[in-house]
Amino acid sequence: MLYYSKGSVEKNISRDELKSGLYEALDKIGKRKRVLAVPPDITRFHSQAGILTEYAWEYYKDSLTDILPAIGTHYPMTESEIKTMYGKVPSGLFRVHDWKTGLHTLGIVPPDYVKDISGGAVDYPIPIQVDELLVNGNFDLILSIGQVVPHEVIGMANHNKNIFIGTGGREGINKSHFLGAAYGMEKIMGRADTPVKRVLNYGSDHFAGNMPIIYVLTVVGKDDEGNLAVKGLYVGDDIECFNLAAELSLKVNFVMLDEPLKKIVVYLDPSEFKTTWLGNKAVYRTRMAIADGGELIVLAPGLKAFGEDPGNDKIIRKYGYVNTPEVLALVKQNEDLQGSLGAAAHLIHGSSEGRFSITYCPGKISREEMESVNFQYGPLDEALKKYNPDNLKDGINILPGGEEIFYISNPALGLWAYKGKFI
Repeated sequence: MLYYSKGSVEKNISRDELKSGLYEALDKIGKRKRVLAVPPDITRFHSQAGILTEYAWEYYKDSLTDILPAIGTHYPMTESEIKTMYGKVPSGLFRVHDWKTGLHTLGIVPPDYVKDISGGAVDYPIPIQVDELLVNGNFDLILSIGQVVPHEVIGMANHNKNIFIGTGGREGINKSHFLGAAYGMEKIMGRADTPVKRVLNYGSDHFAGNMPIIYVLTVVGKDDEGNLAVKGLYVGDDIECFNLAAELSLKVNFVMLDEPLKKIVVYLDPSEFKTTWLGNKAVYRTRMAIADGGELIVLAPGLKAFGEDPGNDKIIRKYGYVNTPEVLALVKQNEDLQGSLGAAAHLIHGSSEGRFSITYCPGKISREEMESVNFQYGPLDEALKKYNPDNLKDGINILPGGEEIFYISNPALGLWAYKGKFI
């Protein structure tokens, strides 16, 4: 059922409208005695899920008993991050998800189904897992809050991904991520119907029917002045709200170019991007826009590690970002990759497949470390002087001296491709 639906490319939804829209939907849902909120973490700060979580807490008051940020494989949020993202919400309400323990398996997606929808790319069973709090917490409402935006693993992020991946377990996360990578990232990004999405929809349809989940979904873009703006808000308990949000997101967040770009410069906000695990959005969100032999420069002042998880960090340092055939061969040969298929998928996501160069300009990672994982290294201070974000606008920029670059201030907000590459 769809409880609220409003959005368009031209729309800029104010904070007051966001609050009234959410409250209109919650009024229709009716009173609840025990509510769990599942928003994203600080890495999705611009989703507006933080303020929506705060509004939900103000609406339900003491009935909102728990908040479980859907951190997936990411590091737990700090007190400072919680305050920054969720405002006045009491920190005592927050719980920490662990993707390795405290899990409940709702069911298993059979291997024959996975093989069929992936065109034979993989043929293993995939468990649908959630944090046990969702099953054992006696909630009569679970509010899954987040942003629909193009995504490298599933095609369009959020909806049941927020539940089954964001509060999911090691095996389900690893296998679903590797499914997407093996099937082909460029056949997935920007699509609402993909093999990974079908796996999660199978989980919703077959195993999660008794879970009282309501999805609160935003679409976020920019207004005419280049400021962040909420373009859509959709609230519902089934696939309809996701489909509506995904349709709008393609119009808002997908930049289709007439010609490939020779040089792209991407800035990573240090409060949001501290690892290449997240920072590689600069790579995969732009890969379909970069010309063969082109160059990607990533300004990453907050970068201090590769993986969001120590185990994944170790794997990235061991194998580096190599092309798809190499990763597939390494998986067959190495038990650590077989047990960490999500990390193996990430290695594929961060590779240019030898088509263009990738230069990271990191804040806290050495040249030796960066080059050891097969990225080129650029000194951050020099790069910031040459490509000063304060002096650049999103899109084409002509620098003093005549150099032309395409600048992206936040890769998390979109997907870029040229017409000949979007297959």
